[in-house]
Amino acid sequence: MRSKKFKLAVVGILAAFGVAAVVYSGTSTQRDAAKSEAVEATKAKPALSVTTTTPRTVAWPRSLSTNGNIVAWQEVVIGAEIGGLRLTEVLVNVGDKVRRGQLLARIASDTLDADLAQGRAAVAEETAMQAEAVANADRARQLQSTGLISAQQITQSLTAEQTAKARLAAARARVQSNELRLSQTQVLAPDFGVISARTATVGSLAQPSQELFRLIRQNRLEWRAEVTATELPRIQPGQVVMVELADGVTTQGRVRIGAPTVDPQTRIGLVYVDLPADSPARAGTFARGVFELGQAQALILPQSAVLLREGFSYVFKVGDNNQVAQVKVSIGRRVEDQVEITGGLEPNTRVVSAGVGFLNDGDTVRVVEAQAAAK
Repeated sequence: MRSKKFKLAVVGILAAFGVAAVVYSGTSTQRDAAKSEAVEATKAKPALSVTTTTPRTVAWPRSLSTNGNIVAWQEVVIGAEIGGLRLTEVLVNVGDKVRRGQLLARIASDTLDADLAQGRAAVAEETAMQAEAVANADRARQLQSTGLISAQQITQSLTAEQTAKARLAAARARVQSNELRLSQTQVLAPDFGVISARTATVGSLAQPSQELFRLIRQNRLEWRAEVTATELPRIQPGQVVMVELADGVTTQGRVRIGAPTVDPQTRIGLVYVDLPADSPARAGTFARGVFELGQAQALILPQSAVLLREGFSYVFKVGDNNQVAQVKVSIGRRVEDQVEITGGLEPNTRVVSAGVGFLNDGDTVRVVEAQAAAK
């Protein structure tokens, strides 16, 4: 009797456990289903309302930006042509504009004046001696046929005539030399331009080839742009260049010539750009410039559609299910708020036009019209 009761109790306990297991299993299944529904609902919820755009192909101006230094077209070193004499007067200073042949400085000429006077006196003396020698030679020629004078006397008279002429020519040459040296006591400007440097001081002793002044010829400046060997063939004489000076002022230059060689170490060549005479540029300063190279087709997008992340550029392509995919692209020129796409994106691809900083790869978005987004 007791055994029968024990068996019934065991059966009851097992039945209770079975019922509990069934209840727990049903509850767990419902919980998993609810969790899956929540995840699906979260995934399906749009992350952002966006507008879309597609790349456009337009004709854009081609340009080349580079750097370089502004230097004088030609800088002339003006020095003394004679030495051993002192400067008595300096008439110009740095920054002065001068004309061709203008007197810049004077050198003491007292010694040369005396030498010139002595030379002219020697010319007068030799002129008189030549006249006497010529007269004697003429008489010798007249008497040559009469036999009244010897052949030796005739030869001496003719020789004296030639010697007198030679001495007179030498005296005149010395006078010309003294006149030339005297003219060199005046330091003149070889061309018009502006004085860029001055070392001449009153009382200093001038020496041959010593620098006294530097002159920027014709006040012409040029910008020497540094261009890579690959870009150098694209630049032609006559092209317009917009040069931005150190103070931010922009002036228009024009290409004169490109260097026929490049540096074998840096592969950089120089392009010589003439600057206008009234330009505020100064020699020795640094400048940036943009070469205008015509127009070329470009695939463009708004700047707001391009995301810069970790040093790379990305756009977000919108799929048919409104899910975005992050696409890496290459960018080129920029004009105002438009940017050129040079690689990584096909034309007519629908991409997010704004708000890309809030998106991640794989997000689902809600696409709206541009007018609705603005409202």
